[in-house]
Amino acid sequence: MTATLTTHQPPATSLAPVALTSLLFGSLLPMLSFFMVNVSLPAIGADLHASAGSLQLVVGAYGIAAATLLVVGGRLGDGFGRRRLLLLGLAGFAVASLVCALAPSVSVLLLARVVQGASAAAVTPQVLASITSLMTGENRARGMALFGVANGISAALGQILGGVLTDANPLGLGWRAVFVVLALGALVALVAVAVTVPDTKAAEAHRVDLVGAALLALTLVLLLLPLTEGRALHWPLWTWISLTAVVPAVGLLALHQRRSERSGHAPLIPPSVLKHRAMRIGLLMAVGFFTSFGGFMFVFAIATQAGAHMTALEGGLSLLPLAIGFLITCIWGPALQRRYGVGMVVWGWIINAGGYVLLAGAALMLWPDVSALKLALPMLIIGIGGGLVMIPLIGVVVSQVPPAQAGLGSGILLTSQQTCLALGAATVGTVFLSLASTTWGFRGALAAVALGLAAIAVLMAPVTHQLRRTRA
Repeated sequence: MTATLTTHQPPATSLAPVALTSLLFGSLLPMLSFFMVNVSLPAIGADLHASAGSLQLVVGAYGIAAATLLVVGGRLGDGFGRRRLLLLGLAGFAVASLVCALAPSVSVLLLARVVQGASAAAVTPQVLASITSLMTGENRARGMALFGVANGISAALGQILGGVLTDANPLGLGWRAVFVVLALGALVALVAVAVTVPDTKAAEAHRVDLVGAALLALTLVLLLLPLTEGRALHWPLWTWISLTAVVPAVGLLALHQRRSERSGHAPLIPPSVLKHRAMRIGLLMAVGFFTSFGGFMFVFAIATQAGAHMTALEGGLSLLPLAIGFLITCIWGPALQRRYGVGMVVWGWIINAGGYVLLAGAALMLWPDVSALKLALPMLIIGIGGGLVMIPLIGVVVSQVPPAQAGLGSGILLTSQQTCLALGAATVGTVFLSLASTTWGFRGALAAVALGLAAIAVLMAPVTHQLRRTRA
């Protein structure tokens, strides 16, 4: 009598389509909030009598809260249940969005944006972790690809939707309609997730690094607050003190993270992950892209509405070709990524730079007689190039990091995404506003910023190419 031993491979698991759709819809909201609000900033400023610096803080407050708590949200979801924390995050997002819609002053709006950003930080990690834990094999790869597509679509369509809502002025709400729609979207996502998505926990939950999160928040406030307020206040002494204090704050954060990891705890930004050359290159790419993209979106909204006197709808529709460019890469990007890998991202930078150069030329030759149609070609090219960089960025970098650290790597990249979107509005926005207030005017300022972003994209292409030679 003989016995035959058979090794069975576990079947690939997946989520029901409705459950995956619920998760992806929830993941749309944090990015939609950033970009829908962006196009409404001029209307917010006029209604609440807010300065340009305060409008930068409307963007920055959200980004700082989301960036500093993103990894914390992931850790809490691992320990208390990912669906549970996702539901809490969506509920908080809905309430904060409603408070934003009712805000009587810019101070109340800023506080509500902080809560909204903190709630967003509870949402995104749970979506990624649920896809990773509930899906395997090709199904997981497909789920992650769709997550990237959802981020790309939300970034591209957010400003168009924001422009439509602000200009349509439903029920006389104006810009407040943007936050009402975000609140309703969060409630829909909450119900859908509660009904369709199963709960999961990590096999081993890590302690939450609250000290690291506090130090990161302190560093970002010390950096972004003077950058956003300094120009309007003519750079008083406190702004320079704050910027100088960034250096020791970064040192304290690095020291705490190193000591935390050595003692066996789970730091916010594990130094061991940053030792991998692929991660360092990926972070540099993320800083270059998201700072440029966040800054450009802020600048474009101000330039087209305050400078070229477009309505919010016209300004939003000017971004329609950019959205189409993103959608093109959403459709063809996965196939291109499988075929060309890192090369796809390199070409994305080059195409992106070409679009910015064309935009600078259009601003110099046509201003202020610009329209959505006249800006269509450069915006389309910027969208295609940006999509080729943004959509595969996390997957391309994390694939070159050891599998055991892939989750930490993606968390670091997502944290840098939120940080740099806020940093872009502060830095690129300040440069633009400073130039626009001189003889350069809006035309020269927009052209200068576009050429500067083109230069960054050109410099990023050879940096990205180094990933070809990297073995994590």
